[in-house]
Amino acid sequence: MSLPPRQPYQLPEAMKQGDKILLHVCCAPCSCEIIDGLLQTGLDLTVYFYNPNIHPQKEYDIRKAEVVRFCADRSVPFIDADYDTDNWFARVKGYEDEPERGARCTLCFEMRLERTALYAHEHGIPFIGTSLSISRHKDQEQVHAAGHRAAFSYDDVAFWDYNWRQRGGADRGAAMAKEHGFYRQNYCGCAFSRRDREQ
Repeated sequence: MSLPPRQPYQLPEAMKQGDKILLHVCCAPCSCEIIDGLLQTGLDLTVYFYNPNIHPQKEYDIRKAEVVRFCADRSVPFIDADYDTDNWFARVKGYEDEPERGARCTLCFEMRLERTALYAHEHGIPFIGTSLSISRHKDQEQVHAAGHRAAFSYDDVAFWDYNWRQRGGADRGAAMAKEHGFYRQNYCGCAFSRRDREQ
């Protein structure tokens, strides 16, 4: 299959080749294009999988396995974080009926990116990013704002709010996911998004 050409990612002035970056990823279809693009930049990439929102456990395991498979293929370090679903449900309690892109999603993004920023701080990784914002189903500014808030807690961590969708990024990711035969989920991940999709 012919993939649309990728334009090189433009690094901000604060970043240079060889810098470490921790990329929070939600699934292989959303992250494959970003992972390949970051590898082309010469950044020192580590992938971080922290998604306690994904429900049920079987769904979580499938999505994680696909990311592990792609990272192994690209020789990218993979960090498997906790599946602390009880903490996630406590975090979003009272927001169960919020729509997609509503307040529940903000809380969910914040929880995942706060943990990403903490890991980066504890392991000397100065930059973080996330694959969450490449999806057209997500509010990119909502995701980016959560990332900046998470990084703000640490003087040594910055969030890179790159627009992964631009210049065909989302289309290329979709084509790559098809080429690699990745499992394609039909809901965001949480029990409430699944409920709404089924209804």
